[in-house]
Amino acid sequence: MPADMLKKDFTQEDTWRVFRIMAEFVEGFQDLAHIEPAIAVFGSARTKPSDPAYKLTVRLARGLASEGFTVVTGGGPGLMEAANKGAKEAGGLSVGLNIALPFEQQPNPYAQLQMHFRYFFCRKVMFVKYASGFVIMPGGYGTMDELFESLTLIQTQRIKPFPVVLMGRSYWGGLAKWLRGTMLKSGCISPEDLDLFTVTDSVDVAVKKMVDFRKAGETDRAIES
Repeated sequence: MPADMLKKDFTQEDTWRVFRIMAEFVEGFQDLAHIEPAIAVFGSARTKPSDPAYKLTVRLARGLASEGFTVVTGGGPGLMEAANKGAKEAGGLSVGLNIALPFEQQPNPYAQLQMHFRYFFCRKVMFVKYASGFVIMPGGYGTMDELFESLTLIQTQRIKPFPVVLMGRSYWGGLAKWLRGTMLKSGCISPEDLDLFTVTDSVDVAVKKMVDFRKAGETDRAIES
């Protein structure tokens, strides 16, 4: 073995990263095993408390927590903070899955259970594994990433379908129109793929989607037993 290889710090090699990745999975599975039923709420880290979207997210999280759902977010500021705040104020469990970033991502004070991740893909697994639904508030690239990953996993049947709700017609309406008028029209998706999500302005509609899905699951389990 070359002398320079002997001098290399083992903790900087890819094989060592496997252990760090494994540790994040183990910690996540252990700490989050008790949080179900849970709803993941995604949205911009840049939204200020004075923004109507912030107030809407607080109301949404209150409604979810009042129905017995744990509210899970990315743990940062903006609309993540709003969701954690609303859940905590309603007496529900408020969870933040933080990610180490060079900017923006500082833990908010409203998540009662805080976890910290180095790897995005480890954190994504936790959202999908423990959430019974996704609510997508206005957001940027990170929010879009979570939205389309969930739709892809549902579309390809890699996970069991769950409700995906896009809150804010004025924000998401243009995207929905483009999916229908461009992506569907070009044959890149099927008509039924547009049924994988719901666009609404109503907190009541969003919460009801989650409640109805939970009730349907309870009915299915009762039949199976």
